[in-house]
Parts: sequence; structure tokens; C-alpha cells
Amino acid sequence: MHHCINRCINRLTRQIIGLWLVWLVILWGYQAAVTARYQVQRPDSALFWTAERTGDSPDRSDPFMNAQAAWDSEFYLSIALHGYNDPQARRLSSPNPPLTLNYAFYPVYPYLMRLLAYPLSLLGLTATATAMLAGLIISALGTLAGLIALASWIERNYGQEQAFRAAAYLLSFPTGFFLAQVYTEGLFVGLSFGCLALLQRRHWGWAIALAAVATLTRAVGILLLIPLGWAWGSALYQQGRLSRKLIFQFISLLIPVLVHLIWRFSFWGQAFQTVQQQFFGCQLFNLYAAAAAWRAGFSALSGSNSAATVYYAIEFSTIMLGIASCLVTLKRYPSISLYGLSVILVSTTCGTAWSVSRYLLAVPSIFIVLSQLGSSVLFDRAWSLVSILLLAMLSALFSFNFWAG
Repeated sequence: MHHCINRCINRLTRQIIGLWLVWLVILWGYQAAVTARYQVQRPDSALFWTAERTGDSPDRSDPFMNAQAAWDSEFYLSIALHGYNDPQARRLSSPNPPLTLNYAFYPVYPYLMRLLAYPLSLLGLTATATAMLAGLIISALGTLAGLIALASWIERNYGQEQAFRAAAYLLSFPTGFFLAQVYTEGLFVGLSFGCLALLQRRHWGWAIALAAVATLTRAVGILLLIPLGWAWGSALYQQGRLSRKLIFQFISLLIPVLVHLIWRFSFWGQAFQTVQQQFFGCQLFNLYAAAAAWRAGFSALSGSNSAATVYYAIEFSTIMLGIASCLVTLKRYPSISLYGLSVILVSTTCGTAWSVSRYLLAVPSIFIVLSQLGSSVLFDRAWSLVSILLLAMLSALFSFNFWAG
């Protein structure tokens, strides 16, 4: 029996690796084809501030896979190549000396890019192309790790067929293309889903290690303490006493907390808060500003700006999907569901009303529920058609440096 299970898992892993490879080729090939074939009319007026950033064609002096780098990619490349104090980076007008906008981004992803760029420099590409290639490799490998972890988690609960569907739905999610761009989505999915899968298999030390790295990758990484703490509390409840092993696990549970606090109160953490607030208008639980921003987004649904209408329709739809999925899984998987709800809560209450459809890639309940519904052939075909068409639209927009989330 044990041999059979291992064989099934290995087969599932091979299928996922094959799907991942095909997905990368198709997605990157599509982005190359769409930028060669389409002509777009600038500026992009999807949001009140996007027209200013898309008034002219973006500066893409290095043609190497530049369709995979837009918007926040600018900052990751800048940090990877020149550090947080890149003299060419955009800056705040205050304080003195003014901070670069690079400080609004966490360090793990761009520094991994810098590290991987050293061996990749042997390829003879320009420094920018080398950093970009490093970022794409990290994103792609992070995505693969996330796919295997998600499928492993679901396979243990529902079986191989549903596990493979979940992986396919993650890749074809409307914002799933972000997993293979110079963005943190792929790496964070790998770290967060990996943490959850390792926790399910009771590999406590590795789960803690991934959670600690995740806290320095994305702001919501610290929320992995919810499933970690739940698992520890459940173990304590089952044992009925505080054993030496549980004491050790509790102490190790403090590692992600300490990593986060050390960063939070360091110069980099303070600079992060300053740039996020002063330039990006984002602050933890900025409820008043968030309510005003989402009211404006809701008004855009019936406004005259069709680009904004489509964009916010996608945002609101994915938010509702995320909340509904977490509520559906709440009874059976409370820790996973509470983690997902917390990711949604933090993402929607920072004071801005955009990018949530991208952040929801890290909510596992969405793909658990979709994979369950996908057992219906009708739902599978309908969802796949809608999701892939939206993915094609958004990835094309991103490839032209238009706003896609």
C-alpha cells in the first residue's frame, strides 16, 4: 500500500512538472506573439493614475523577454542590480535624504535575483537581461514548488485527480500569469503553499523555515503564523499536556515572529512603512481610506470608463470568490481558511483598491473549492474557458505595460 501511494505521488508530480513546462512555453510564447502582432492605444485609463504611467511606450532598451517585466518589476530589477539606494531609482520628495521607492518592496526576491545573476552572467547577456532571467527562473521554480505542494496537500485529502485539477486551475487563474513574470507571486506561492504542505506532513522545522523566509518576501507572509499556531494548538489539545517536543515547537514558532520584528523595526522596515504610506498610499488596516477607495471602485462598475468597469468587475468577482471559498472550507480546514480570509482582509484594507485579484493567488481555499467543483465536466469546461480568456486578456495588457493588477 505504501509503495502504491508513493508511486501515485510520483506520477502526479511528473504530470505537474509536464503541465508546468507546457504552461511556461505557451504563456511566454503567447506574450511574445501578442506583442509582435497587436498594436495598442495609449494611455491606459483603467485607474485614475495609470494614464500617467502608460502615456508613452515603456523604456525597454533591452529586448530580452521584456514582456515579462512591467510595473513593480522595475523595482525588483533596480534592487537586484543596484540595491535599495539605486541612484537612478525614483524617490520621495521627503524625508531628507529622500528614500527611493525601492524600499516599498521586500528583500528576498530581488536579492535572490542578484545571487542567481552571478552564475547566469556566464551566458554573456547584459546586466539587465541577466537579472531579468534570474527573476523569471526564481518565479518559475517557485511556482513549480507551489504547484507540487498544493497538489500534495489536496491529494492527501481528496485524491490525485482533484489535486491535478487544482494545479491546473492555479496556472490558468485570470491572474496566474503573474506567477511567471518578474514579480514575487511565484516565489511566494512556493513558500506559502510549501509551508502548508510541510505542516500537513508534520515537517515542523522546514515549515517554520519557509514561513520565516516568506515574512521577508511579502507583507502577508507573517500570516502563515495562523496555520502554524493552529497546528501547534491542535497538537497540544490532542496530547493534553505540554511535552518537551511541543515546547521546542513553540519556541521555533517564534522564529518567523522575530524575523518579522527585526526587519519591521530596522531601517529597512521603517523605510518600507514610509514609502508605502507616502507614495503608494498603503497602510495596515487603513479602513477609512480603504472604504473610500472601494466605494470609488464600486462606482466605476456603472461609470463611463469601460476600462475601469472591466477591471473592477474582475477585482470584485475574485474577492467574492476568495471569501466564499474560505467560508466553504472553514469547517473542515479552519486554519487554511482563516489564513486565506486574513490575506484577503489585509489586502483589501490597506487603503488602495487594486491588485487583490493578484494577491488571491496565495489563498489555497480558492483552488481547493474550484478543484471540487471541477469534478463536474460542465463546470470544468465553463470555468476553464472564462478563466483562460481573462488570463489571455490580462497577460496581453501586462505585456504592453498596461495595468493588469
